[in-house]
Amino acid sequence: MRMLRSWLGLAVPMIALIAAAPSAPSQAPATSEKLPSAREVLDRHVKAVGGREALMSKSSAHATGTVEVAGAGLKGTLELFQAKPNSMLMRISLPGVGDIQEGFNGTVGWTISPMTGPLILQGKQLEEKKLDADFYAEVQPEKRYASMTVVEKTTFEGRPCFKVRLVHRNGGEDFQFFDVETGLKAGSITTREMPMGAITATTVETDYKPFGNVLQPTKLTMTAGPIQQVMTVVSLEYDKVSPSVFEPPAEIKALMK
Repeated sequence: MRMLRSWLGLAVPMIALIAAAPSAPSQAPATSEKLPSAREVLDRHVKAVGGREALMSKSSAHATGTVEVAGAGLKGTLELFQAKPNSMLMRISLPGVGDIQEGFNGTVGWTISPMTGPLILQGKQLEEKKLDADFYAEVQPEKRYASMTVVEKTTFEGRPCFKVRLVHRNGGEDFQFFDVETGLKAGSITTREMPMGAITATTVETDYKPFGNVLQPTKLTMTAGPIQQVMTVVSLEYDKVSPSVFEPPAEIKALMK
């Protein structure tokens, strides 16, 4: 159950309203010691957050929280819905910027923001949205990636981590970092296509807390160029999301006619 780890694919458009430059991840030189396989690293993470059975037992999730762009003096609220197999909706409200909405209902992907107005996603953007909306991404990586490779053992945000390169089946790649000591995912470097061009962001995942029988990171710090955005989870509940939540809004339905 991907839930909070899938925020990146939805949150990048919001940060793209303010910055469109790639980030510079904080890493140290690689070591030469023997590395585990990528599948071993990913499976260890699944075990650390609660195990495959616990993740597969969930059918939907609903999170609320806050979002802050400190350098721009912006602070607002967010709400995220997700359901199997791959439906997702995120709403962000930022005073001074406005309301932003990103969604995918399994077929149609859309965005509504003060910068773009209502848009239906197509091409690479739609494929990436489908990828990010996968509810069970963590327990079935072979369905998402053409290849998975541990590149190196390095330091990510001051923590010894295994760096894993994940090549998408539809093209493109992500890099994820997993804490050597705990096995938990520490963060990622992800590039996503936006209306204004590709955006690369580094996300740091911290403050893991239990919600039922699953651990989730409750603080995600995303950096793109000079802009840093912090998302903090206030609440999270499972298996209470209505399918109607993912219905495209009226502005999007008007574009579908």
